Amino acid sequence: MTLDHTSRWRGRGLAVGTPEHFRWLNGIAKWVLLLNLLDGVFTLIWVEYFGAGEKNVMLSDLVHTSALMFMLVKLTLVSLGILFLWRNRSNAFAVICLFFAFFSYYLVLLFHIQYSATVFL
Repeated sequence: MTLDHTSRWRGRGLAVGTPEHFRWLNGIAKWVLLLNLLDGVFTLIWVEYFGAGEKNVMLSDLVHTSALMFMLVKLTLVSLGILFLWRNRSNAFAVICLFFAFFSYYLVLLFHIQYSATVFL
């Protein structure tokens, strides 16, 4: 059984951290950034035009005072988090966190779509 940085258990047939895995993971990381951007845009629309509130307690005051600062802080924080996880992509926990972030933002997008349906229909 050989152990190196691209394959943990190659001797047992389980390859972890191959270039193909990292390509997929890179796509997941990019999707998280895009979903975060969409979440920010939808949030600003709902707050500005429909009186909704921000559920993130760290950003709830900022969304009402400055849309630009809200987006800047939101995009910066999530981008730094994704960068940290990407740099630690050979760690299984970082990979799990990237997938959790993707799943979470995917659910948030579904919530925004549901809210859109209730507002516009």
